[in-house]
Amino acid sequence: MAEWFHERIVDAHRLPLFCFFMGLITAFICTRVNVRLIRARSRWFGNVNVGDTHIHHVVFGVVLMLLGGVAGLIVSGVSTGWYAFTATVFGVGAALVLDEFALLLHLRDVYWQEEGRTSVDAVFVALAASGLLLLGLRPLGWGSEEDASGGRWTAAWFLVINLAFAVVTLLKGKIWSGLLGLFVPPFGYVGAVRLARPGSPWARWFYSDMARRPKPKRMAKAVRREERWRRPVIRMKIAVQEFVCGRHDLPPAPQRIPHR
Repeated sequence: MAEWFHERIVDAHRLPLFCFFMGLITAFICTRVNVRLIRARSRWFGNVNVGDTHIHHVVFGVVLMLLGGVAGLIVSGVSTGWYAFTATVFGVGAALVLDEFALLLHLRDVYWQEEGRTSVDAVFVALAASGLLLLGLRPLGWGSEEDASGGRWTAAWFLVINLAFAVVTLLKGKIWSGLLGLFVPPFGYVGAVRLARPGSPWARWFYSDMARRPKPKRMAKAVRREERWRRPVIRMKIAVQEFVCGRHDLPPAPQRIPHR
């Protein structure tokens, strides 16, 4: 195991990325454990308040990202060990920020509401992208065509085509296929040519009644596929989210009123 780590991580200059990945996943797990204990009203855990102001952990995340990012720029060419440490700090800060991504998106506290699942999706996407990079996959096949043929124009066109397919896949509402398509282009090819999800921008632009040339048959087919195939997958994803992070659609626990 030590030889594999040294060969695939250290020698491949991926130690800072590995430290970022570990900091991200460890901080996310610890944060979720902490907020679930707060929600359960554990006597040992509570929110951070300054007067009447509740300090969300996204604030600490921004501070840590700034410290880790700026320090990483300073020490990147000086010490690999310190560079890896700053990457860890940056990963911890990123976890704190992404865990409240829904707060930034909606500009209101929806942490335990249904919209709060967006934060969990953001963390999972960050973990997946970091993990794929850690495995050595290059976004859009960067460098593979140039190394194989020696042609920069061929490599540039290859990148543009892969990016276009990935963007179309994302516009069709297939987030995970689009993400995988950025690293494994065939996923983007398949996602781009298949039918869009009914609630996606692509469906609104080309299938719905708001489109210049509506395609009701395609919309109906997309809805049938959503109900038959996508809904069970979504229910499974929500079950995994709730197992890891807790329920997001429960009403808040009643406040305890102290006796006087």
